[in-house]
Amino acid sequence: MQDVITVGVDGTPEATAAVVWAAREAELRRARLRLLHAWVLLAPEPEPGPADADDQNYWPHRIIGDAREAVRDRHPDLPVDEALVADDPLAALKEAADRSTLLVLGSRDLGTLARYVMGEIGLQVVAHTRTPTVLVRARPGAAAPAPDAPVTAGLSLHEPCEALLAFAFESAARRGAPLRIVHGRHLPSYAYNRGGGVEPVAAQQAAADARQELAAALLPWREKFPDVRLDARVEQESPAQAVLRDAADAALLVVGRRHKLRFPAPKIGHVVQAAVHHAPCPVAIVPHE
Repeated sequence: MQDVITVGVDGTPEATAAVVWAAREAELRRARLRLLHAWVLLAPEPEPGPADADDQNYWPHRIIGDAREAVRDRHPDLPVDEALVADDPLAALKEAADRSTLLVLGSRDLGTLARYVMGEIGLQVVAHTRTPTVLVRARPGAAAPAPDAPVTAGLSLHEPCEALLAFAFESAARRGAPLRIVHGRHLPSYAYNRGGGVEPVAAQQAAADARQELAAALLPWREKFPDVRLDARVEQESPAQAVLRDAADAALLVVGRRHKLRFPAPKIGHVVQAAVHHAPCPVAIVPHE
């Protein structure tokens, strides 16, 4: 079965940026692209098709049509499906995610703050779905990533990492890009002396231990993807700070999110929160158990 990438469209510049990114990803994966627009007031259509300007369904058709043209202009041979659904956007996106290989959503950028502002719908989709989700920001006038821009992934060695590493290595391999793996770790308590200062020898040993753990975790992936240029880094600081700094020149940032049934609602970890709010590039959030 051919992979399917679903992108939510709503007529905003952010959604258009998500469509453009998703179309390129679909071409790299040789996947089908599904354009999804959900509106609870969508009127029944005996024969789906273009609507007149005074028709209740005019704007949903216009939104899908504009998204389709954005894809055709750049990827004329890409297989594209269109879905107009009379449903709540959150419910529609969650259902579509369950039937997709990848979900892509746009996120707004607030001027000089340069941060993602995800609405309630986007947050809930990311928190609930088991499907990898990519958040794409519209950045008018921003320079395109350099041809050799890396895929960067933030890696924890204390949680399952197979899904994240598979996504990161495969993304780098498809693009012919280098892969930068970043493991941030606070110094252990024994690295500090009684005065609160850092003991250099203890800090060096902690870093060496972390590098050894990271190398062991990456060894099977190096063997599986021998052509991917790998840059593995251990940073002795907050994982969120380390990932953001090392993703400054990235084409894509990959982070993991623990997916477990929690009540009243699942939570998004601090590394994901930092990436979503501050990363300068698209962010892929990969759920794991």
